[in-house]
Amino acid sequence: MLEDTNVVLGVTGSIAAVKTVELAHELRRRGATVRAIMTESATNIIHPWAVELATDGDVITEIGGSVEHVTFFGEDPWGDVLLIAPSTANTVGKIAAAIDDTPVTTCATTALGAGIPVVIAPAMHEPMYDHPGVLDAIERLDSWGVAFADPRIEESKAKIASEEAIVLETARAAGERPLAGESIVVTGGATTEAVDPIRTLSNRASGKTGRAIAKACYVRGADVTLLHDGPDVPYATVENVETAAEMVAAAQECAAGADALVSAAAIGDYTVERRDEKIRSGQDRLTLELQPTPKLLDQVRQRAPDLPMIGFKLEPGADDDEMIEAARDLLERVALSLVVANDTGAAGGEKTRALLVEDDAVTEFSGSKAALGGRIADELSRTLS
Repeated sequence: MLEDTNVVLGVTGSIAAVKTVELAHELRRRGATVRAIMTESATNIIHPWAVELATDGDVITEIGGSVEHVTFFGEDPWGDVLLIAPSTANTVGKIAAAIDDTPVTTCATTALGAGIPVVIAPAMHEPMYDHPGVLDAIERLDSWGVAFADPRIEESKAKIASEEAIVLETARAAGERPLAGESIVVTGGATTEAVDPIRTLSNRASGKTGRAIAKACYVRGADVTLLHDGPDVPYATVENVETAAEMVAAAQECAAGADALVSAAAIGDYTVERRDEKIRSGQDRLTLELQPTPKLLDQVRQRAPDLPMIGFKLEPGADDDEMIEAARDLLERVALSLVVANDTGAAGGEKTRALLVEDDAVTEFSGSKAALGGRIADELSRTLS
């Protein structure tokens, strides 16, 4: 995600600076090279040696004769992005006012003047975050193109965003954004049909592929809506849906204002009439009458005849020729841009093998679901361009 990216990590005097070591490790795990700069207040919370160990590089605690801010963000910059995490209210206000009295604020002024991306992860007590001057400063910085990893409001504190959210904002700011301005709808995970107040019909889909696609689209600049039965995520607007009918209805509604849709959800093929009371156990035999569920892609296509869409086709125990044939049937029937075909062994795992079927080509993919998400986001970029 951050391969070949040079991140300058600015650390200021919030107590959240204690999380800097793990954040630096996470940035490096995602492929980044990291150099750190610290304010004097930050060094009172976490020792520069700890940050040096985490980044595997010298830590800048003052601007000296080497004019480090120019080295990082001058005419021939080393840094691709400035990430300030955590940022105090003091630092946010200073950057908005172009005040340069710490290594971090001096680097921020230089980066902004040079047009280099800046990402800020605020962390402070909630009353400070709600101060009109702080909110005005954030609004001003946002208008300048500064990206924010918004804090989590908990226990009367604006706590620093999760490492995942900070890394995603950094990758989105530093990388190319071919999907900027595009609205993408992604469906993911399993649907669940209620049999009675206790029992359900569902499947083993984990939703990992849908989340990977949504994340990859967000990093490439898109505004993403994720339809799934799962938690909120920092990279998408989540609409929680449980049943196949709810998934279809939500997809139809969201598609009306979307630029593309990717249907990666494992939508149940059948539903059942829900019993109002729990079915008594111990019966020798029980018959459930199953009814087919509506096909999401067909339903959306009726409402949005020109919408670019990518579908998935899961075939049980099929060989490649059978998967390709089934994928081409779906491709032609719904006029899709691409169909991702795989077998049932892909459900739940971290890795997958798939065949990407287009009108005139078939490409084999094998790797992580995160990498597959990136591949599909790239296909969307080409389609929408």
